[in-house]
Amino acid sequence: MNTLAFTFAGQPLLAMGSGALWWPDQNLLCVSDLHLGKSERMARRGGPALPPYDNRETLTRLAGDLHRTGATTVICLGDSFDDVEASAALPEEDRLHIAALQAGRRWLWIEGNHDPGPVEMGGTHRLDWVCKGLTFRHIALPDGHGEISGHYHPKIRLNARGRSIARPAFLLDHERLILPAYGTYTGGLCSTATALTNIMAPNAQAILTGAQPRLVPMPR
Repeated sequence: MNTLAFTFAGQPLLAMGSGALWWPDQNLLCVSDLHLGKSERMARRGGPALPPYDNRETLTRLAGDLHRTGATTVICLGDSFDDVEASAALPEEDRLHIAALQAGRRWLWIEGNHDPGPVEMGGTHRLDWVCKGLTFRHIALPDGHGEISGHYHPKIRLNARGRSIARPAFLLDHERLILPAYGTYTGGLCSTATALTNIMAPNAQAILTGAQPRLVPMPR
């Protein structure tokens, strides 16, 4: 697997190149901001048409990560659906795909700001979840400790071959870990944005996703 090992709040974790977080000691895979149904939601609200393959691609990547890790617990860290209506409009094929991924696994849906209502499919719906000193929630709190969250879709801007590119990234300091968005059609917030520089410690680091995850100082 293309992973980068690190320790957070005393727990050994692995950042996967896909943007998933792997906790081997708990056999737990955590993903954030799937935003399933985004193409449907945008079409419903009269926005620009997007190719309707985002659900399939996101779920296929998740299936691959579950196969590689053998995870028996899955945490979806909020905004799993682009809105409540998107979850209701999910095609039967995608519902069956999710059900197949859930089979034999403990599955936790954490409440997000895009999907605050109950998720009417398998698994357990929670506001947050605590395990071994780690707290999983959707949006980081100013006074969070040992907190793993998502919401911001953090990205790092890099200069490559004379052009600027943005790559999804984990953000990490001594109190909090913010995951990148896992969904196919998700934008991102640059790490230099005030919302992120205000909440992350001055010595925060970033883990770039991709073929070879890499640890760098968080650009500010």
